[in-house]
Amino acid sequence: MTESLNNGTGKDTREPLAPGVWGVVATPFQGSTLDVDLDSLSGMVEHYEAIGATGLTVLGVFGEAAALTVAERRQVLEIAVECTNLPLVVGVTALAARPAIEEIRAAQAVAGGRLAAVMVQANSARPEVVIAHLDAIHRATGAKVVLQDYPLASGVSISTKALISVVTWCTFVIAVKAEAPPTSVAIAELTAAVGVSVFGGLGGQGLLDELMAGGAGAMTGFSYPEALIACVRAWQEDGYQAARDQLLPYLPLINFEQQSKVALAIRKECLRERGLIRDAGVRPPAAGFPEDLRSSMGVHLREASDALELQSAPDGAPAPAGRF
Repeated sequence: MTESLNNGTGKDTREPLAPGVWGVVATPFQGSTLDVDLDSLSGMVEHYEAIGATGLTVLGVFGEAAALTVAERRQVLEIAVECTNLPLVVGVTALAARPAIEEIRAAQAVAGGRLAAVMVQANSARPEVVIAHLDAIHRATGAKVVLQDYPLASGVSISTKALISVVTWCTFVIAVKAEAPPTSVAIAELTAAVGVSVFGGLGGQGLLDELMAGGAGAMTGFSYPEALIACVRAWQEDGYQAARDQLLPYLPLINFEQQSKVALAIRKECLRERGLIRDAGVRPPAAGFPEDLRSSMGVHLREASDALELQSAPDGAPAPAGRF
């Protein structure tokens, strides 16, 4: 194997990505032209920092990165860099090495030392193909990698055994984002076999089980990220019961947001209702918000708002409010 794989020694010396909640940032659009709303974006990333997110994940699937131009991707990343001090994981849309390398170099030019890692999707079911892909990326850029297993977005289904092989060889992989159900099973197998952080996604639907399976936290989007942060902190400090108590009031909204085919539009509408973004527009081919769900969304949002008010910060101060 090459020197970049296991450093040629077989000794794993990597430092895993920090545990906690890495907020996956939506890209807000505005008006009939669906231009990127930089004001809403800056307010949202500032909100993540104010509520105690470990870091931010930008230009991911939820950020609609595949629907952005090169210039827009740069704008989004510039806002994340300028408006927060949080470490960043930047998503890579390409499944082939050359365009992936171009995306990563562009991100490095903007984020510099703030770039904790890039998130690269598994691009084959065959571990040797993924290893070669990641090795080419790392050799060209030097970037640390979060390996994303998200077949719904990539169209690639890879076994957990194959993922373990990839992570074992590629010591520049410092985390895995496991989003192929059943996620808790995959996370349990991964954490038992490799010394990297393994995060759940999918809006936090499986967060409690993922934490019990050894997960490092959540790397996902949810309209009440405060709940995910409180849950993970409670798990770290006091264990399952405390974590369950923090998350339980929000589970109806978590499930509501994760509805197939319209999850993105629902979550952005929830963010708009909270005042965290100005407009809930999504770019095609994403489906728009189904108005038939507005009444039930209102019920879930009221419950979540009440829960957040009760579960205020330890000093008694309420969570930061939205701006719009």
